[in-house]
Amino acid sequence: MPTAPGGPRVLLRRLREIMAEPIGAQARLDKIVTLIAANMVAEVCSVYVMRADGALELYATEGLNREAVHLTTMKAGEGLVGLIAKTAEPLSLSDAQSHPAFSYRPETGEEIYHAFLGVPLLRAGNTLGVLVVQNRTYRVYTDEEMEALQTTSMVLAEMLASGELQAIAAQEATALRRPLHQRGVPLADGVGLGHVVLHEPRIVVKNLIAEDVQREVKRLEQAIEETRAAIDELIEHGDVAHHGEHREVLETFRMFAHDQGWLRRMREAVLTGLTAEAAVERVQSDNRARMLRQTDPYLRERLHDLDDLANRVLHRLVGREFVTAQASLPDNAIVVARSMGPAALLEYDRSRLRGLVLEEGGPTSHIAIVARALAIPAVGEVENATALVETGDPIIIDGSVGDVQIRPRADVESAYAAKARLRARRQEQYRKLRDLPAVTKDGIEIGLHLNAGLLVDLPHLAETGAAGVGLFRTELQFMIAERMPSGAAQQKFYSAVLEAVGDRPVTFRTLDIGGDKILPYMKKVEEENPALGWRAIRISLDRPALLRSQIRALLKAAAGRPLKVMFPMVATCAEFARAREIVEREQAYLSHHGHAAPSSIALGAMVEVPSLLFEIGEIARQADFLSVGSNDLMQYLFAADRENRMVAHRFDPLSPPSLRALKLIVDHAAAAGRPVTLCGELGGKPLEAMALIGLGFRELSMAPASVGPVKAMVLKLDAARVSALLERELARPAVESLRPALVEFAERQGVPV
Repeated sequence: MPTAPGGPRVLLRRLREIMAEPIGAQARLDKIVTLIAANMVAEVCSVYVMRADGALELYATEGLNREAVHLTTMKAGEGLVGLIAKTAEPLSLSDAQSHPAFSYRPETGEEIYHAFLGVPLLRAGNTLGVLVVQNRTYRVYTDEEMEALQTTSMVLAEMLASGELQAIAAQEATALRRPLHQRGVPLADGVGLGHVVLHEPRIVVKNLIAEDVQREVKRLEQAIEETRAAIDELIEHGDVAHHGEHREVLETFRMFAHDQGWLRRMREAVLTGLTAEAAVERVQSDNRARMLRQTDPYLRERLHDLDDLANRVLHRLVGREFVTAQASLPDNAIVVARSMGPAALLEYDRSRLRGLVLEEGGPTSHIAIVARALAIPAVGEVENATALVETGDPIIIDGSVGDVQIRPRADVESAYAAKARLRARRQEQYRKLRDLPAVTKDGIEIGLHLNAGLLVDLPHLAETGAAGVGLFRTELQFMIAERMPSGAAQQKFYSAVLEAVGDRPVTFRTLDIGGDKILPYMKKVEEENPALGWRAIRISLDRPALLRSQIRALLKAAAGRPLKVMFPMVATCAEFARAREIVEREQAYLSHHGHAAPSSIALGAMVEVPSLLFEIGEIARQADFLSVGSNDLMQYLFAADRENRMVAHRFDPLSPPSLRALKLIVDHAAAAGRPVTLCGELGGKPLEAMALIGLGFRELSMAPASVGPVKAMVLKLDAARVSALLERELARPAVESLRPALVEFAERQGVPV
């Protein structure tokens, strides 16, 4: 049986008239189901809306018993309607009652109807409800009828999203507004309460129903052609670095942009009566719904590519440039993004920023490092985060455990507000310790330093009372730049750093790039295992001009002042010797040309590659100081990728192998009379820092937020006692981890960890 004359276009035109009428939400919905039934020549049309508790509630019907409205409900996955909601796929049956999922509801009176067609109400891939038509005859619905119903369902989904239907059942929030609890990976400590700001704001399609279908087809085709041309230009001639996108990502966009099936589906959606914008939104919502239910990680990853491409086409249609950052923020903003680079985060007004939620990005990513530097609570690897929220939604994040509460209930919000107040009180207590020297109860002074990488980090020196900067990551300056910083720009930056730290010491680490740290303007080298590949000092020694430029800038900037420089990922003493030769040649060059020299120069090696443990005596004698990069040392020591959730926490850094390796380093440094600092994450955790002091470390470098808690631990610690404990425990056979013994010691001695 065909649809009524005029088909979906007439239906959409009449829908627009009903939506413009000054009537209540229930009356509007009742008129809509009557209109759809008439247009589809169906005896039944019903709308089921998904509530916040996941149940589907009958909101309106034409043909079933009206008394069942707001009384008939079914659980997610229950019955044919529940099946459609669960799979997000349309369902067409000539005999609904013979389907194994059919669930009989006597109050509806639907037992006399056989033919069944149901489609999900989708928005951004999320199921908000189900739209159903039914007939008494055993008939088969055509593809055109299914397309018409899907088109209509999009209009209903937008009505739900706009809140028009909330008044119908005020006691039950719909699925779009339901509270959600998501768990991600902690990136930066802290609790943030605020409202969502999308880093890449979605185009909100308000005009859904076309006035002139042929004009909309032309607009769609023109927008796609412009998008294709823009992507081709970026790949072939454009400054890819300026746009911060790698070529292979753009090649994927180009492949999708030329996919004829994608274009055909959008054109068909326009021909049913939607605007070009609504057609793009509808097709992408269908794609998203399907891909979110895939288990294949490759297919799910393609969802991001399709989202980006659809967003580009929408920006073309509404005449806006495709932009990613938004500098001005409302108060108490929490930015939600698929991914973000360090430069983009720095563009936001930090006085209004309360948190960051990312779909991508692990604890050692550069965005995480910058978030910690800015003391912004952050959570990463939150699946589908950008599609679960709307701009302005209330949201809470807990960066210490990785929790994200979207549209939280009042009791949840109250609990987190109390937690935030408690943290603020603790921070105030730590601030009172700022001017106290970090000395243990038995009189051992511990140097607490900061890890930094940006000028915005350096005010934390005064705020925390830190002794200096134990690790300055010079690569962050390169990562947030649009092109390679010149020697003059580097010199100016290093001078500003030295000026900002004043009399406190600062240790500059030369470029640690490669692996997961790819500069946007450098060609990416494809490697099977980047973490073990061409990175850090290996790049510097293979491309000595890069290292020479940086060393020359550092030497010039430090004229008349002490300069400390360390080289990352040194695997052998020979590598360190080659790096030292480059520094000595630059010193000679500058001296020859009359440049003022630093008052002193100290060159150090980072101990983070296990091979160096077997030359630890030699490197301790060759280097002026040692610095332990515990993050990399632990992952290489245990052959456990720290970004891999399956193994990242499989090995405890407080187990005998790691503690013995650390003891080996500190003992050889002491024998050679060389200072040694630990600048990995271990140094910023009070319990782990207590163990490090027990091993003999006297200098620790950490994130600014860690200085207070670690200092509070130091002031209550008897270093000799914890040293004796470690000596005893490490001598015992078959000890899996010293963590329980250290926790018990801290509790017994009253040491806050």
